[in-house]
Amino acid sequence: MTIERGRRKTRVGVVISDARDKTVTVEVVSSKRHPKYGKTVSVRKNFHVHDESNDARLGDTVRIAETRPLSKTKHWRLTEIVERAR
Repeated sequence: MTIERGRRKTRVGVVISDARDKTVTVEVVSSKRHPKYGKTVSVRKNFHVHDESNDARLGDTVRIAETRPLSKTKHWRLTEIVERAR
């Protein structure tokens, strides 16, 4: 009998900072309808992501997954690099 964890949230975003060691900042852009006016609004959110191998670079498109808290602000880890920056 195996105990399966719940599905982890995943997001796709762009690396906007890779200045820190083993940490990158990823900006995720999503669309959402305005509750009153119904217009589609672009929502941007920044995530601090654990990058164990320091592989991600500025401008890369990456997939991130939710994980246990790794520090005060890091609750996400790098799953894969979808596309390299040119």
